[in-house]
Amino acid sequence: MTSFAATIFIGALVTFGVLLFTLLITLAVMLQSCQSRSKGIVEIQKSSNHLSHCKIFELHAELNSLEAYELPPVCRSLAIEYIREGQYARDLNFTMWMIESYFNSLMPPLHGGPDVVLMDIDDIFSPDPHINRLMNRFDQYGCNGCIEDAKQMKHLLTLQLYIRLRSRGWPLILLSRKPERVRNSTAEHLISAGYSSWFSLIMRSDDEMQMVTNEYFSRRRAVLQKEGLNIIGVISSRMDFFTGLNLGKHVFKLPNPIYYKLEDQIETWKLSE
Repeated sequence: MTSFAATIFIGALVTFGVLLFTLLITLAVMLQSCQSRSKGIVEIQKSSNHLSHCKIFELHAELNSLEAYELPPVCRSLAIEYIREGQYARDLNFTMWMIESYFNSLMPPLHGGPDVVLMDIDDIFSPDPHINRLMNRFDQYGCNGCIEDAKQMKHLLTLQLYIRLRSRGWPLILLSRKPERVRNSTAEHLISAGYSSWFSLIMRSDDEMQMVTNEYFSRRRAVLQKEGLNIIGVISSRMDFFTGLNLGKHVFKLPNPIYYKLEDQIETWKLSE
């Protein structure tokens, strides 16, 4: 074999070796990519299953007035992400805008006419006696006070809505689940928080304290309508405020920071184990 032929042969072997090495690297990268994609599909499927289960649980939790500390741990993680990722703030702002847009399209009653708006006063001051335990339990999910921040934002936007509706001449009736004996302290608390000039503040009588809340609200709405008042709108974040009869013309459900309504964030949240 001449030196020229040998050179060509060695060059061909080197080229073949480089191509073979490149092929092996490419196959390894493709295999790793497939494994990662397969793992990702499994994780997304797992997350999707969690999301589906928690959405069903959330619906029944609201219908049955369960509290946040009763959520399963996996659903608490979703609830925290709903707040921490900013989706709760966007939902709340949009809902407030929708409510204002509706009432701006109507003519307020003249001289305190029969049209009234009902608001859940317990949305302003939560009656939950377990709130401190709730904060502690959610802190372990990396919340770092986000529940309290969400509550403060809700109170601020609710007050803004209240002031705007009142300034346009809408009579506002405030309903509470609390007993009549705390009326004075409740009124003082409302005034100190910026609320004033409400049409009526309704508290529960001793007899009504024995009722389930949806029955109590339904009964009170019936009394208002018998008195000749026309319920234009009902505003609350709690499902028990909307059950029963005599709801009026429109109901407005505020998003609840305790529960969650995540839709398309399966790949953005990380489950805390």
